[in-house]
Amino acid sequence: MDEDVTESAGTPPEPEERSTDSTAPEDPEETEAGTALRTDSTANSTADSAEGDAKDTAKDTAEDTAKDAAEDTAEAAAPPRRKRRWLRWVAAGTSVLVLGASGAGWWAYRKLDRNITTDTSAAAELRTYEKERPTPVALDAQNILLIGSDSRAGKGNGKYGRDDGGSQRSDTAILLHLAADRESATAMSVPRDLMVDIPGCRSSDGSRTRERFAQFNWAFQFGGAACTIRTIEKLTGVRVDHHIVIDFSGFEDTVNAVDGVEVCLKEPVDDEQAHLKLPEGRQKLTGEQALGYVRARHGIGDGSDTQRMDRQQRFLGALFKKVQSNGVLLNPTRLYPVLDAVTKSITTDAGLNSLGDLYDLASSMRGVPTEKVQFLTVPRQPYTLDPNRDELVESSAKKLFERLRDDEPVEIATTASPSDTPAGSSSGSSSGSASDAEPDTGSSAPRATSEPTFTGSNAEAGMCG
Repeated sequence: MDEDVTESAGTPPEPEERSTDSTAPEDPEETEAGTALRTDSTANSTADSAEGDAKDTAKDTAEDTAKDAAEDTAEAAAPPRRKRRWLRWVAAGTSVLVLGASGAGWWAYRKLDRNITTDTSAAAELRTYEKERPTPVALDAQNILLIGSDSRAGKGNGKYGRDDGGSQRSDTAILLHLAADRESATAMSVPRDLMVDIPGCRSSDGSRTRERFAQFNWAFQFGGAACTIRTIEKLTGVRVDHHIVIDFSGFEDTVNAVDGVEVCLKEPVDDEQAHLKLPEGRQKLTGEQALGYVRARHGIGDGSDTQRMDRQQRFLGALFKKVQSNGVLLNPTRLYPVLDAVTKSITTDAGLNSLGDLYDLASSMRGVPTEKVQFLTVPRQPYTLDPNRDELVESSAKKLFERLRDDEPVEIATTASPSDTPAGSSSGSSSGSASDAEPDTGSSAPRATSEPTFTGSNAEAGMCG
């Protein structure tokens, strides 16, 4: 209520004055009585006035006290209101940031997920021949066929040669075996010039090719990934669970995303066909240089496909070691470009066609020691009818295939890096043959037999080991 109104309402009315007649005679008794009456009235008026003043004072004091209390309460309440308002703004801002981060994370996930191309035709073709395929032995183990396509189709790939209407062959083929306990991984390269039995396959135009004995990389040209998988399974007896096809530009982008891979060269390299010219010594390769280095066959080493595969294996090992390091896997700003480069350039079966599937695969390999990530080439020798082609060393190859199929350990004896091998010389035991016994020590005692050992390398050695 308004203060003025309150004070007015609380003031008693003034006492009404008594009127007297000046012409009337004065009666002493009446006068005395009147005087007494007036005295009483004055006393009463004074008392009323005092009472009113007391009420007014009390009311004013109460009102002032209430007003002061209200003001004090308002002043005391103001900071919490301001604080609550500030907290609401902070909460709102935090919510926006969280939602923004979540939205950005979801957008990034969806982008990477959509980068991946799914090969649905391979699955349909493989279902047709399911009865011919090997039966899995170690159910928790994984066998993944990695195919490097030499197709010049696609963005950025034309500079590596002419695109013959989209035709392609497998420039590189690696069967990656992940042990069931995930304590080791074995990557077995299959030479593109290895002579093998290729089954009749369905081509991209719907026609069927005839079964034939030909070099291995023709299978990919005849019938894509499905034909290559069936050829591998027929050759090794190992069931292929998944496949991944990667193109040239994807390899370049992946190497760039990890800021290159270091190599050591004893001699300079000049290979026009691979677009490669490098000085001797220790150096970091990125992009097109890295691709040229793993593809080169002329002007480096002895020019053989054997040394080329050795370089590929060592380079992939060094790449794996770098990706596995905390500097990449635990750093989102470095991991995202790697994932973007990989997912943009691969075609997979339906079992690996999502970022979640690839993450699960990578996570399962995270704990594999780099020295247990092993690389080797299928045991082979020059083909009897054509020294420019290869054929299996049957006894050694059979033992290797059995160990992969049964998920048994594969022992690798590392060889010298082909980077250290001068041009025109041999790289040592490059045939990948297995040794069934320990070396002869000169003793007349019988030699103790051991598990077969195959020549190769591991990821820990790197390119300059």
